[in-house]
Formats: sequence, C-alpha cells, structure tokens
Amino acid sequence: MGSSGGVAVGMSTTIGIGHSGASSVLALLEEDEDSLKIFALEQMNANVDEFWFQLSGSISLIEALFEDEEFTHRELAALVASKVFYHLDDLDDALMYALGAVSLVDVSGGSDYSKTMLACCVDTYTSQRKVAAKEGKLADDGIDSRLLAIVERLFKQCVEDGQLEQAVGLAVESHRLDMLEEVISLSGSRAPHLVQYTLRAAQESVSSKQYRDDILHLLVKMHEKMEIKDVSSVIKCLIILDKAEHAGDILVGLIKGTKNQELMAYQIGFDVYEAENQSFTVSLRNVISKEFNIIKNIEKKLNIEDKEKEATETTGLMEDAAGTSTEDAHHPHDLVATRLDRILSGEIPMELERQFLARNNATDSQILKNIKATVEPRNSVCHGATVFANAMMNAGTTNDAFLRENLDWLAKATNWSKFSVTAGLGVIHKGNVKNSREYLKPYLPSSGAAASPYSEGGSLYALGLIHSNNGEGIKDYILDSLKNSQSEVIQHGACLGLGISGIGSEDSATFEEIKNILYNDNAVAGEAAGLAMGLLFTGSGSDLSEEMLAYAHDTQHEKIIRGLAIGLAAIQYGREEKADTMIEAMTLDQDAILRYGGMFAIGLAYCGTCDNSATQRLLHFAVSDVSNDVRRAAVLCIGFVMAGNPGLCVRAVSLLSESYNPHVRYGTCLAVGISGAGSGLKEASKLLESLWNDPVDFVMQGALIATAMVKIEQGEQSEFRGRLNKAMSTRGVDLMTRMGAIMANGILDAAGRNSTLSLHTDVGGLRRSSVLGLALFTQYWYWYPLSHTIALALKPTFLIGVDETLAPPVDFTLKCNTSPQNFALPAPVAVEGKKSKEKVPKAVLSTSRKKAEKAADEEKQEKEEGKGDDAGNAGEEMEVDDSTKEEGGVQKIDESSHTQEGGVSQYFMLKNPARVVPAQRHFMQFLKNERWYPIRGNRQKSGFVVLKNSKMDEPVEYVFEEKKAKEEKKNEGDEPPPPEPFEYVPS
Repeated sequence: MGSSGGVAVGMSTTIGIGHSGASSVLALLEEDEDSLKIFALEQMNANVDEFWFQLSGSISLIEALFEDEEFTHRELAALVASKVFYHLDDLDDALMYALGAVSLVDVSGGSDYSKTMLACCVDTYTSQRKVAAKEGKLADDGIDSRLLAIVERLFKQCVEDGQLEQAVGLAVESHRLDMLEEVISLSGSRAPHLVQYTLRAAQESVSSKQYRDDILHLLVKMHEKMEIKDVSSVIKCLIILDKAEHAGDILVGLIKGTKNQELMAYQIGFDVYEAENQSFTVSLRNVISKEFNIIKNIEKKLNIEDKEKEATETTGLMEDAAGTSTEDAHHPHDLVATRLDRILSGEIPMELERQFLARNNATDSQILKNIKATVEPRNSVCHGATVFANAMMNAGTTNDAFLRENLDWLAKATNWSKFSVTAGLGVIHKGNVKNSREYLKPYLPSSGAAASPYSEGGSLYALGLIHSNNGEGIKDYILDSLKNSQSEVIQHGACLGLGISGIGSEDSATFEEIKNILYNDNAVAGEAAGLAMGLLFTGSGSDLSEEMLAYAHDTQHEKIIRGLAIGLAAIQYGREEKADTMIEAMTLDQDAILRYGGMFAIGLAYCGTCDNSATQRLLHFAVSDVSNDVRRAAVLCIGFVMAGNPGLCVRAVSLLSESYNPHVRYGTCLAVGISGAGSGLKEASKLLESLWNDPVDFVMQGALIATAMVKIEQGEQSEFRGRLNKAMSTRGVDLMTRMGAIMANGILDAAGRNSTLSLHTDVGGLRRSSVLGLALFTQYWYWYPLSHTIALALKPTFLIGVDETLAPPVDFTLKCNTSPQNFALPAPVAVEGKKSKEKVPKAVLSTSRKKAEKAADEEKQEKEEGKGDDAGNAGEEMEVDDSTKEEGGVQKIDESSHTQEGGVSQYFMLKNPARVVPAQRHFMQFLKNERWYPIRGNRQKSGFVVLKNSKMDEPVEYVFEEKKAKEEKKNEGDEPPPPEPFEYVPS
C-alpha cells in the first residue's frame, strides 16, 4: 500500500494540469483505503470548477460515498456532489447535497457556488417559514434542521462582519423576529438607522399585514430599550398601528424634556398632520390635553400673518395668553403643548401652506383666457371643465381673479353647473379654514331670501373641500344645514361636505344623520350619503359596512348603489387581507355596480402594497367580466395597488393599453396616472403618448388627464402643452377630448405651479385623504362635480423652516447643487395679437390688378435704391441693452453666491420658504456652521422642517413680518434721494 500512496502523492502535483485530467483521481474512489478516497475527494473539491464535466460521469461513485454511513468524510463527498450538480444547473439536487455538507458550506459567500447555495437555502427556508406562519404552526416545525443551521450561521456571519442591514433583511424575510430583535439590540449606535431600515423593509417587502404589524410592535418594544432612540420612526410605527395613546405618552415625555426634545415634538407633530389620519390625530390631542393646560386664546398673539416681535418672548406670550401676571402665568410646558396642539389641529400647517401658495402663486392667467376663448357660449361640458381648470390652477392660493373678471360668463352656468362653480371656490380657498364661511357667505344657506339650491349645495360641498381632513370646526354648521333643508341638491352638497371634511373621523353621530338621508331613497341625495358614510369610516373595517351592503341590495337607484359601493371600498382602505371577506362578497355579486365597487375595494385595501394576489385578481376581472364598467375599474385600480411604483405598473398594464376594449385602454391611462402621479417617469409618459391619438374620444381624454398627472411640476413640457392647445382650439375635435385637454391644463399647473400630486408623505407612508381624493376623482366619469376632489391629493412642494415659535425665520437659507434652470417655472404664454375678422374675398377687375402690380414694382425699386444708404447705420441699430433681461425672471439668483462654469450656474441659494419640487430634493443641502439647522438633520429635505437656533441671543426676523414691514414702507412713499456731495465752507 505504500507504493499506492506514493502514486497518489505524485498525482497531487499533476492533477488539474496533466494530460489525463481527473481520470486518475476518479480511479482512487474505487480503492479500498479510505485515505485514498479522502485524498481524491479533496482534489476533486479543489478542482471541481475546472473538471466538473469529467466528474459528472462518475457522480454515482461520489453519491455512494455520501450514502455510506461508515465513511468518515461523508460531508466532503456531499459537498463535491453538490458542486457537480450546481455546474449541471440542477439546483434542487445541489441544495440537497449541500445540506448533507452543512458544516462545510462557506457562509461568507466567497464563490459563485457559495452565493447560489446560500440564496437557495434562504429562499427555501423563508418559503417554508411563510407557509408555516399561514398555517399557524410553531416556528420551525417541519423545517430541516440542517437548513436552519445554515441560515443561523449566515446570520451570525453577517453580524460579525458588521453587515447589519443584511442581517435585518434575512431576519425580516425569514419571519425570524428573534433574529431581528437580536441584531437591533447588538447594533449600539447604529440602532436608529436599523430601525429606519427595518421600517422601510417592512413597508416595501412584507406582503402580510399581520406580520408587518408584528414587526412594528417589535420596533416599538425595542425603542424602550434603546440608548439612542429614533422617536420619529417609532411614532410612524404607532400611526400605522393606530396606537394614539402610546404615541401621546411619547410626545408628553418630549414636551417635558430638553429644548431639542421640544423641537422634535414639533417636528413629529408635522409628521402626524401629514399622515392625514383624523381619528388618530384627535385621540392624540386628547392625550396631550389631559396632561397639559392648552391655552385657548393664544392664537391672538401667535397669528402667523400678524406676528409681532414679542411672539418670541415666552414669558410675555404666557402673560398675554392667560391675561394674568407673571406669577399666575401658565407653566412653560403648557406653551409647548399648545403649540404642538396647533400643529396637530392643522392650524399652523394650513396657514403656512396658504401663505406659501399665495405668496408664490405663478398661475399664468393667459392660459385661462385662451381656454375661455375656445369654449362656445352654450357648451356646458367645456364650461364646467374650464371652471375646474381655474379652480385647480388656483387651488389653495385664494386667488379668484378669473371668476371676478368673468362674472357674466360664469352666470351662464345653470343647475348642476352652478353647483360645480360654487364648489370650485372650495378648491381655490382650500385650507383657509378661518375665513371659509366669510368667503362663501353669499352662497351658503340662510334664513333670508332663498338663493339657488345649487349654489347653496355647492357652497356646503366647498366647505368640505376647504376643511378637508379638518372638519371639527365646520361639522356642526353643515349638519344643521343638512337637517334644516328638504332640497335634494342641498342635501347632496351637505353630505359630500361632511364626508370629505370628516375622512376617517369615525363620527357615529354624523353617520346616523347621513344614514337618515340615505333611507329617504332619493337618488341624488342618496348617492352622496353613500359616499359620505364610507368616507367617515375610512379604513375602519366597521361592521356598519354590512348594513350599507344590505341597503345596496334593497334600493333600485343605480346612483345610490354606486355611492354605497365606493363608500364600502373606502371602509376597507389599507386593511389588506382583513378586507378579503368584503371584497369577495362584492366581487361575486350579481350586480355589476357592486362588482365595480369591489374593484375599488381591492385597490384601496391593498393601496401601495404592490401585492401580487391583488394584482392578479384585478387582471382577472379586467379581461373576463361582462361589464365594461367593471373592467375599466379593475385596470384603473391596479394604479392604486402599485401607487408609488409606476415602473412596475407600466409593465403590468402595457399589454392592456393595446386592448380592443376602449374601457380597458381608458383604465390603463388612469392606472398609470395614479401610480406615477408627479413622478415624470419616461416609461409612463411614453405609454400615455401612444394613446394620445386613440380613435375613441374618452380614451384620448383619459390619456391627456393621466399625462398631466404624471408630468405635473416636471418643467416646461412644451410638447405636451402644444398638444393640449391643439386639442382645445382645433375645430372638429371630439367634445370629450376637448374636456380632457382643458382639465389636463388645470392639473398641470395646479396650485399656482407650486404643488404636485402625491399619495405619500415626505417621510414615507400613504396620505389617506390623497388616496381617497383620487378615488373620488375617478368618479367624474358619472358625476362631474366629483372632479374637484383631486384637490385633496395636491401636496405643496416647499421646504418651510420654522423655529420654536413655529414661524419661518428670514435668514434661514439652503443650497441647491444644480443649475436653477433645471427646476425653473415654465415660461409665461405669449399674448397673441388681435386678429382681424375673416372677410369674404372680393372680385377684382383685371385693370385694377394691373395697376396694383405696377405700384408694387415701383415701391420695391425705391427700397432697393435706398438700401445702400441705410447699411452704414445697421451696426449701431443692432446694439441693444440687455441689462434688463433678468428683470422678468421668476427667481432672482445672487451671482456672487455661486460659481459659473461655461456660463451655467453650478448651484444656487434658496430663501425660506423655498419652492422645492420632488426631483429637486436630491440636490438640496443644508449649510453647516449656520445659525439654523434642522432638528432631524438631513433626513428630510422638503415639507415642514423644525430648526435649531444656534444663536439664541440674537434677534429673529420672520418672513411674514418682513412682508408687513415692506407694505408699511410702501404706504409711507419713497424717500427723497440724498443730496449731492458738497464742500462745507463755514461762514
């Protein structure tokens, strides 16, 4: 046997490079000595990547060694067999033998084989864990212990190597909350980052709502143990979990803490406001009000528009607010709690938004004039679309100049057109809750002379739009109007107003009043009642839905059934698999209208989840249902399911855009528009552009509207604007297409070109009112006045920095690291000159024509003779002073504050408050070593940002104080110029 060993040793120097290849090593597998077999396996393992095709012919010998229980190196044989099967692309057998070599598997992932096997192990383990979780089995029941060992070794290796994000991903994917808790507890100073990462992974990757909630509960529990806490992320978890009391306890602790914690409480207050969860906000305010004394009359001194200098002096504020001496003033914590309450109530955010939109309104009135010029006097459809466009262009700006300048034209609106015109005022004054009734006073129901019921109903609807997601201050007034009127039109407007202003409030008393209107079985009022009942209990999954479904089966009015169907869908918002029972009942119903509502129930229940099962169900109905309405809604609601992921939505519906059914093609348009709202995605724009020339008018309408939704705040868009102008002004264009072009113009320039369509907040998470607003907007197909609800999805694109007094300081600036032209406002539309009226050609005699031609020849000859004399002065005439070219610009740039390269600005500075569009956020930079810096650092570069003041001893000047000072200076008149220099000679 010694000679055999010598041969083997000699082979070790030639294997892999010798002419015989692996054949000599394979021969050793048939030897009796285990040492020779082991040596052969070692050589095979080292060279399998090069000789796997030769080893595959003798794979049975290697498998036999693994199956021999007396062989001491069975795992080595299994490892070699696994690698051979890996090269043969038989991953199932490769994984089976890799598990047999569990202790030899390299979990560091150094080779392609190791990476592939680890991925297979993780995929197999996670799939088995998911199945076990659905069946309610114990954690690792029925799972191969060898598979579990590899996964746990991989997890420990990630932790030891500092790859904590990978460890979190592995724990989340494999449903191992114990692993997740371990990695966060071991992360030390990186714990806040891991909490953010886990929260994002849970929202984007976890399809099961129950498991996602389990992860969020774990994060909340871990927060209490963390030395460095991430309060913002934990509050976000509590919002999703609807744990207002727990969130209130955390905020109470911040209010009683340090100055930085107080500022963080304000920042979190803005986050809660943007989440648009009214029931959660009300409960949170109740928790805070039980702990602190909320100062009720403090707004007299903290009014943003009339803010005075003493507003920064805490002691003086408390004295004025309480009306007492310093000794009897409120506790300092009461002032902080009061300010936080004003944020949560929406008073501060809505006022700041209103001021920003009013000050930065860049609406091009010429566009509206051009639209109006194309509308025929008696065309009510285009008249209503123009009113919608005006409302959208001036949404939230309080600018109603177009309406005031065209009163005679607006007076042509009758009946429901008048209802829609009045409701448009609610869009224009959206957020101006303090003066809402004053602005709408001429149209609101009164005890005096009765106005038009359409104006009165529209005004109540407008109140709801103004107070959207903030209905406490107007609910009683609208309820009284509802109770005191027997007009179906006024009841219709009142129900819409109550529903929109109370989205998600779960107000049972209001629900009962609206239900009484529903039971009157009036088609017009009942439709709005059905919508309002669902809006009030948005996302609650309330048992009241059973009562609504039963009445939908009993009534004979299609309008009522449709209102109830959409209301039922709203109740299932965000409930995911918990909504499946109601979804199944609606989608299997014989009534096509209820199936239509079932499509919206799927879309709203799984909104933003990209859930595969929900998408498959919608696609099934999109191609199989006998009702065109249901098929259209099914495709449309794919946009809700894939909200925030437009690329995936485009791929999902691209084939449907070529469907023979125009309703499916229309649904495709709005699906892309909803999922890609404000994204500017090129793939989405390309798909929609292919439908601009669709032979069916309402498909073209949907394509134009959806394109505007995608391209909003995406720059000039001259090609698309040209397309809209052509559709509006060209004779012979179908009415529905013209309507879509007019509406698209309004959406494209929404809110003075300072807002985008967004279903998500700045810090992640869905905006409830925005989602419901878009869902209601799609119902304009049946009821034009509902088109105004798209205003609920508008989100002002700004960055407003506020200090501890919740007012924006003037000297807060930030840097944008790109050219200002990249995000400049579109150029104003040129004013066309007046065109003379078209005249009928006159008959011209031949003698007259000859005389005219002779005179023209003589004039031409005179010009040519005088041309040489004028040529010498041409150079002087061409010199033009262009120093005033920048005066008409939208945004002035301080040339000394930015570098120039090739004549193009490399960055520019923005003042507070600043217009920051979504695509611009990536380039925004907060300046270091400045007086003001965000309390949350660089995590948020848009929206409301609370600032720390590093120079507390210096006075602060605020933005709206500056405006007031300028107005006062303007009223005083210009000061006389200083005298000319002179030499003083004493007498």
